[in-house]
Amino acid sequence: MDNLAHLTSVDNYFEDFEVGQTIRHARGKTITALENVNITNMVMNTAQAHFNEDQMQKTPVGKILCYGGVTFSLVLGLASQDTIENALAELGLDNIQLKNMVFHGDTLYAYSRVIEKFESDRDDAGIVRFKHWGVNQNKDLVAEIERTALIKRKSHWLDR
Repeated sequence: MDNLAHLTSVDNYFEDFEVGQTIRHARGKTITALENVNITNMVMNTAQAHFNEDQMQKTPVGKILCYGGVTFSLVLGLASQDTIENALAELGLDNIQLKNMVFHGDTLYAYSRVIEKFESDRDDAGIVRFKHWGVNQNKDLVAEIERTALIKRKSHWLDR
């Protein structure tokens, strides 16, 4: 049988993270009207600002706002490959802050910092706490999120 541990990156296990380490994630994602409106409707968000273009054109904002759940989910997703690809569990999402408006057509980029790292009661994993932040194409801060995850230990999983 193939070794499943080698299907993920070899540099994002518990031992690889250091407090203070900052990661600039490689990918960006442009928010489309279709995905924003679809997700807004799927979660039954009735705020007209997320899907009523006529109404929003009559406001000082002037255009549709991206639903905040889409914004912070994209930042988390952009950060995931480098930070929690080897996670066994998500333990928490805290201090979610939406800092600036995001619109259809904006492109988001993500960064992460390791803010805490500690042992767990498991010998095969440890706990890492990250601060993720997202910026738009103009480098305006749009979201901050803290994430805690139980991450595999390289010494336990790669030797199998």
